[in-house]
Amino acid sequence: MLRIVSANLNGIRSADKKGFFDWMSTIGADFVCVQELKAQAGDLSERMRAPDGMTGYFHYAQKKGYSGVGVYTRRQPDAVIEGLGVDWIDAEGRFP
Repeated sequence: MLRIVSANLNGIRSADKKGFFDWMSTIGADFVCVQELKAQAGDLSERMRAPDGMTGYFHYAQKKGYSGVGVYTRRQPDAVIEGLGVDWIDAEGRFP
């Protein structure tokens, strides 16, 4: 059985401080989809990038502190496609 979890973080740094990654390590999900990162690549700690044996793939909004999405997975994907290829949509950081 495949387990997929989705979470609106309302800020990945805030979620980390509130124990999100500790909780995530207990749920046994194969994929964890996260929304509202409100951060850029340089803002993420190593734990936020790769928590407990998972690997994260992210699409950040161009505007700092705004939206952004990510997917954590335990399995190596065959391919990672970031965005839809439509500039005005991709700038929002709402499609991994």
